Amino acid sequence: MGSRFRGNDGCGIAPTSKIIMKILDRLEEWIIASLMAAATFVIFIAVLHRYLSGLPIPGLQDWLIAQNTSWAQELTIYMFVWMAKFGAAYGVRTGIHVGVDVLINRLNERWRNKFIVFGLLAGALFTGIIGSFGANFVHHMYGTGQISADLEWPMWIVYLAVPLGSFLMCFRFLQVAWTFVRTGELPKHDHAYVEGLDDEIEEARKAQ
Repeated sequence: MGSRFRGNDGCGIAPTSKIIMKILDRLEEWIIASLMAAATFVIFIAVLHRYLSGLPIPGLQDWLIAQNTSWAQELTIYMFVWMAKFGAAYGVRTGIHVGVDVLINRLNERWRNKFIVFGLLAGALFTGIIGSFGANFVHHMYGTGQISADLEWPMWIVYLAVPLGSFLMCFRFLQVAWTFVRTGELPKHDHAYVEGLDDEIEEARKAQ
């Protein structure tokens, strides 16, 4: 994902914990990027299959029509669900979620900080509750043995995105709240940052 942000630098965390957090951050980004790439590829194959199936090419048309790609739409939907849940947690960590803070920013620093911490803890509580209900629902789905229509996958695996994504989002809220209490900084997304240009910019500065 590679976006630049400030404020969530793991202040006060032991070196071992920092390594674990870095692994978690990279894993989170890898999951989102992989799901996005896979969903794009599946959609491309499905559209290409549908288009080529309509061409009157002897042999090829019959072979394509015989191939069942009805599972593509279902798979894409499931991947986007997982992508959205983990992407929401990523958004909390990097500060890219839209927030209305006009009134809060008009308060004095003491009350502003209190409201910010309250909002972060409220987010953690809400996502924690959603994660708990989601885990209970997944446990129920596991007992039913229900499977999806086209892929025939166990539905509890599909719905596992709800507790996993929600608990990760809850953890990110607590992480941001902890960092804010210690440093007074919130993660801030830098929209002007483009990944991969750091080395080129540094070389250009040296050449001047």
